[in-house]
Amino acid sequence: MTKVYDTKALWQKDKDHFMHPWANYQVFHEKGCDVIVKGDGVHVYDSEGNQFLDGIGGLWCVNIGYGREELAETAAKQMRDLAYYCPFTDLTNAPAAELAAKLAEMAPGKLNHVFYGCGGSVANDTAIRLVHYYFNKKGQRYKHKIISRVNSYHGSTYMSATLTGIMHDHHGFSMAQNVVEYISEANVYRMPEGIKNESEYLEYLAQDFENKIAELGAANVAAFIAEPIVGAGGVLVAPKGYHKRMYDICKKYDMLYISDEVVTAFGRLGEFFSSEAVFGIQPDIICAAKGITSGYMPLGVTIITDEIHDTISKDTGYFTHGFTYSGHPVSCAVALKNIEIMERENITDHVKEVGKYFREKLETDLKDLPSVGDVRGSHFMVAVENVADKTTKEPYHSLDIGKMIADACQKKGLIVRPIGHLNIMSPPLTITKENVDFIVETLKTCTYEQAEIASKTAKE
Repeated sequence: MTKVYDTKALWQKDKDHFMHPWANYQVFHEKGCDVIVKGDGVHVYDSEGNQFLDGIGGLWCVNIGYGREELAETAAKQMRDLAYYCPFTDLTNAPAAELAAKLAEMAPGKLNHVFYGCGGSVANDTAIRLVHYYFNKKGQRYKHKIISRVNSYHGSTYMSATLTGIMHDHHGFSMAQNVVEYISEANVYRMPEGIKNESEYLEYLAQDFENKIAELGAANVAAFIAEPIVGAGGVLVAPKGYHKRMYDICKKYDMLYISDEVVTAFGRLGEFFSSEAVFGIQPDIICAAKGITSGYMPLGVTIITDEIHDTISKDTGYFTHGFTYSGHPVSCAVALKNIEIMERENITDHVKEVGKYFREKLETDLKDLPSVGDVRGSHFMVAVENVADKTTKEPYHSLDIGKMIADACQKKGLIVRPIGHLNIMSPPLTITKENVDFIVETLKTCTYEQAEIASKTAKE
């Protein structure tokens, strides 16, 4: 029997009491939110029964799709066996131990030690605490500065929000002081004037990094944090060899390299971890979340090397960092089953095949539209940048073109994510080529139509 929802009542309760992340309060008080009540495969359904292809995978995270009975059964069984127990000091649980060993096996190099939190923000926050603790233990108490990048996104806790280089996200808030510094984003579409190619751009970015280290003093700089591909900051793919170059600079100045794989891990780029497999580095710390459970349960991990672990655990006594829900048995059990399904169904190979088709079809079908300046990304992590002028790359200033396009797509049964003048897609990793065709055709139609409206509005 199909459940009947009182949409109006739910809408009102939500509007009156649920504080949404990134709510636009200019319109939220009046417009409220659509109520999503069901998911099945790559589709979600609202309380009125409308179907949408979820082009954003929840929020970069529902990797194996909705409605997986195995994950529901795994969670229910674990809740019956052991829903929770305190993880502090000398107590553990079986799923947490099993998952930590599995992640150590999967992660590159000597990344063999796993700290659990509840999501990506906490994973990155933990990484900074561990970095500072590590250098304190080595007697380098002044080595605490962290270098991040403009337009990076690392989370929304106090420290991870400070790491985030999207300056709009800082407006109205206070950030952690005297810890984080920022260097240039790696944006190939908008390279600085005078730079002729990606090779020159790589040199420019590397020099910018070294200049910042010199400015701060290498004895004061502890770590560099970077997303393999920038996510919410615009799906920015750095020039080839960028991450290896930045890693080498870190080693030159006795710095740690933190790879924020909250989005890119667990299949989105066709690998369980992309740092080594795609970008050729073995970072000192990997932070992951989202796809680790396909969004079915909250979980984040901070994975550190043997060397860091040996240093911070030597002559320490109690390690006074942790959370009530560290290593939550239900979340860890779901993560183990999620990884098992991904391996059994060979989802990473599916991503490599269909992801290539997705990227090429977007490029072929959208790049020639008058308003599309750039199509970029990799596999199932892509963005379309809309511009008012393709020659000058001038963005739309007075019109929220990304939102206009996203709203039009949603009316046609497709959810894409608007960020300013961008439309971002990160669908479930299980989408088919037929799903890709629907996404691209719908986005193409809506982009053309909304750009025409924007053009007419600008002339008026």
